[in-house]
Amino acid sequence: MNIGIIGAGAIANFLLKEINQNEAPNLQVKSVFVRNREKYQSLEEQFSINLYTDMNDFINSDIDIVVEAANIEAVKAHLPTVLQKKPAVLISIGALADAPFLEKIIRLTEQYGNQVHLPSGAVGGLDLLQNAHALGTVTDVALTTRKPANTLIDEQVSEEVIVFEGKAADAITQFPKNINVSIVLSLAGIGMDKTGVTIIADPHIDKNIHQVNIKGDFGEASYTIKNNPLPENPKTSYLAAMSILGTLKRLIHTIHIGN
Repeated sequence: MNIGIIGAGAIANFLLKEINQNEAPNLQVKSVFVRNREKYQSLEEQFSINLYTDMNDFINSDIDIVVEAANIEAVKAHLPTVLQKKPAVLISIGALADAPFLEKIIRLTEQYGNQVHLPSGAVGGLDLLQNAHALGTVTDVALTTRKPANTLIDEQVSEEVIVFEGKAADAITQFPKNINVSIVLSLAGIGMDKTGVTIIADPHIDKNIHQVNIKGDFGEASYTIKNNPLPENPKTSYLAAMSILGTLKRLIHTIHIGN
């Protein structure tokens, strides 16, 4: 499968190294879309890819799927155009918190037949949640996110501080850069107005910790994920980057597990 990537930051470089440099079977990044060609010129020779600054030229290049590895603004600017020609893998899921934009994307996928794949990012258990809610009988989804205090608040604290407690829809509005996990959980489960979110600034930790609790007719489930940062960029979850690679690998498998 030939891949095009929007963006050339830490996640894009992770994918270029793991796919092209380490020769992932049946995967190859062919094209990368950037705003500044000169800044990223070295990537062409290093990873044997072609750089594009024109979106139409990028989409029409030798690629089968587009991976967005940039930001919410790039999603809103380019995803509607991409879906007219190619399926997409989306990591800046925060863009889908905008209900009218999400409706537009759904219409485009139906009109052009190109799917949008949402990696699980910095969390897991989405297959469990979706399966448990297959009959619409999950009643409660609660996310508690703990982050190093200095990434959430400016003041120095010696004990943990709850900075938000409410529904995912409001958490997304108040902490748009910190709560992608609540968005993907909401989309997989009972929605942004019913998914509970607690965000805690904790001065005693150095990594993000996500605790998910699910209840419904199926029973109950709880799990915790402690995320290490991507070595190349401490602001990015290592698991989030790996979830894109995992999604791409599953797309080319003939046996799908847990889908």
